[in-house]
Order: sequence, then structure tokens, then C-alpha cells
Amino acid sequence: MTDDISAFLYLISSVCFILALRGLSSPDTARQGNIFGISGMIIAIGTTLALPEVLSYEVIIAGLVIGGAIGTVIARKIEMTALPQLVAAFHSLVGLAACFVAAAAFYRPEAYGIGQFLNVNTASLIEMTLGLAIGAITFTGSIIAFGKLQGIISGAPLTFKGQHFFNAILGISIFGLIILIVLDQNEAIFWSILALSFLIGILIIIPIGGADMPVVISMLNSYSGWAACGIGFTLGNSLLIITGALVGSSGAILSYIMCKGMNRSFFSVILGGFGVESDLTDVQQGSDKAIKSGSAEDAAFIMENASSVIIVPGYGMAVAQAQHALREMGDILKEKGVNVRYAIHPVAGRMPGHMNVLLAEANVPYEQVLELDEINRDFSQTDVAFVIGANDVTNPAAKTDTSSPIYGMPILDVENAQTVLFIKRSMASGYAGVDNELFFRDNTMMLFSDAKKMCDEIVQALN
Repeated sequence: MTDDISAFLYLISSVCFILALRGLSSPDTARQGNIFGISGMIIAIGTTLALPEVLSYEVIIAGLVIGGAIGTVIARKIEMTALPQLVAAFHSLVGLAACFVAAAAFYRPEAYGIGQFLNVNTASLIEMTLGLAIGAITFTGSIIAFGKLQGIISGAPLTFKGQHFFNAILGISIFGLIILIVLDQNEAIFWSILALSFLIGILIIIPIGGADMPVVISMLNSYSGWAACGIGFTLGNSLLIITGALVGSSGAILSYIMCKGMNRSFFSVILGGFGVESDLTDVQQGSDKAIKSGSAEDAAFIMENASSVIIVPGYGMAVAQAQHALREMGDILKEKGVNVRYAIHPVAGRMPGHMNVLLAEANVPYEQVLELDEINRDFSQTDVAFVIGANDVTNPAAKTDTSSPIYGMPILDVENAQTVLFIKRSMASGYAGVDNELFFRDNTMMLFSDAKKMCDEIVQALN
């Protein structure tokens, strides 16, 4: 395959990726976006395999078969509730791949046409070591994010005195080593960059609390893109450069939008929870406060006699896989003349768009699903707010308690509804480790049960 043909096919593939991002920006065009993305990847892989530089087809085919088999098994078995940690795990693999490519290019630069061992072209060496550093940060950062999402590591911020100063020293040291390796190409410096990058990847994610994890996921997605972009320069592959830049920039933009939606500082999140205090006191458990609990029959009676109901889904819905039962409940209420809508918080669940995906899976009409800014003012004119497993994003402490880890984060103002029905298994705190004072409000009725079981029982009562 000539260079002109491969460049043209890479251009087509890049256009497909751009159209994929455009399609994925809306639920109505998401399927079309996926098709564009798949088509672009097929073209990219086929073009790369047809290049004359490719020699070891046996190894490549073996890798495709093994990786494809593992991916197929994971895709068939993974639960929707585990999708965020799966994404984090995949990000780690992208970062690790960048590290492997950088190491291969450093030890065999002649194979990439960038010089000889310990005599690599300056520009290529800078690109290689930047890709190495970003890839290593992505790898360990994603592993920590996976551990937090999986519950292996506490979701609470883990901080220590002088943490930000130490991170700053590590960051400066990495850039210093990159400059040093340009002046004196040395194996020890190369591996030192890798080791320090691994360490800082851990330290910038450890202090980020559970409430900010959706932003972390999108930010790690951005890091993985920039790592791929840097390695694309090393390999001289224009498609990898373009694709990496698309992923990197789109992930950064999404993170910025989410930070604005959460009233979080963008730089605070990407720098490892900068500004998080280590002496925050825990919110006291409210077991001595009075609560009202009810049954499915109580909830059905209240909702069928309401004129408007806003449903607020959260991670509890995902855990119970209650989206189909919830949609059935909503359909019955609409048949009874109730105005039913769904309110989505930007960080509901464990990753951006988590709740939207689940509701789309249950065929909830897109026009009934509204974002926080579109529906928040309507709670004060709503008869019933039906909260299903959404804890931190409905907690009034975000507006009133300056010592709370979630203080300043915009929430769904469900407490303004005439009646709040709150499905939860227990009185346990949310992922951010903060008690929800909404449980003790006079207009709140707790429905203690598995989310799917409770929705099924409400459906039966409505019928």
C-alpha cells in the first residue's frame, strides 16, 4: 500500500471518528455514532495491517484473537453497574500500552526510524518520554479509580500533610528528568521517569472523593488520549495522533463541563483534589432523628393521586437493575393522567451519562429525561419527587453544611417537592460518605427495600 493511499484511508477513518463523537453527543444519534466509530476503527486497523512495514502477522493475529476473546467474554458478562470500573480498567490498559511502545522505541529506535540506541532524535525522545509519563500516570491513576469504584479502596478522600507540595515536587522532577534525558540519554533516567509517573498517578487520584469520581473517569479518558497522541508522534502515525487528540480534548472538555455542573474547580480535580482539607469531620449519624417509612401501597396511593411526579434515578437503580420496572411504573402513572418526568444529575451514578444509558435501555422517551438545569426549578411545583437510589446528588447538606465534602455541589432540589418518596435499602450514607439530611425532613417518606422489588410492588398496587 502506497503512502498516499494509506494517508487517504487514515483521513477517512479520522472523519469517521469525528462523526462518531458528534453522534454520541445525543441519545437520538448515538447508534449512528457507534456505527461511524466502528467503521472508522475497521478502516484504521485494515490500513495499518496493509502497510509494508508490518512483518509479524502471526503475532498480530494472535494478539487480535486473544484480546478479542477476552473482550467478548467481558462484554457478555459485565453488569451495567460495573461499567464505570470497566471503563477505568480499559483506560489503564491504554496507558500501559503507551508505556510499552515508549520502551520499545527507546531500546529499538532504529525500528521506528528515529535514531540508534541511546542516540535518539531529540524531538522523538521528547515525544516518547512525554507519552511514557502520561501513559504511566493514566495506568496507575486508572487502577486507583478502579479500586475506588469496585470498593477495594475507600471512596473517601485519602490525604496526608504536605501532599500537594509533594505532588508538585514529583511533577517538577518528571519534567526535569525529561530535560535531562535529552541532554544525557541514559537508561536509568528513562526508568526513573516511568517510576515517578507511576507514583504521581497514584497520588493524584487517591485524594479525590467518591462524589467527584465521574469527573475522574472522564479525565482519565482524556489522559489516555494524550498518551496515545504522544506515542503517535513517536511512531509517526498520523491517525494515532488525530485519534489521541480527539479523545484527549473531548475528555478534557467533558471534565470541564462536569466540574462546572458540580461547582468544582477543574484544576482542583485534575491536580488531585487540590484544596481538599484533611481535617474534615464526619457528619454525625442521624439515628436519633425521627423518620417516616412507608410501603409500596402508600407510595402508589400518593403518586396516583398526584398531578405531577419527578423521578430521580441514582446508582441504587443501577445496582438493582430497576430501570425496566421503573419505566413500567411511569407508564401506568401516565395512563392515569399523571405528568411523569425524569431528573438527571450530571454525576448521578459512577460515570458521565450512566443514568441516561440505563433509562435508554428501558426505552424511556428521551423528551421525558431532563438535566438538572432544565428541571430543578420545577420541584417546587411538583407533587411528588420519587428518588430511587440517588443519595449524594439530593443531599441538602451540599447547600448548608460548609464542613461537608460535597458542599458547593449543585444538587437536585427534591426537598422542595410537596412529598418526597425515597427508595433505599438502609439509612447508610452515600458514596461520598455523607449522611443525607433529606431522610429526616417532614415531607419525606422512606421506602426501605431493593429498588426493583419496590418498583414491582408499586406497579402491582397501581394495577
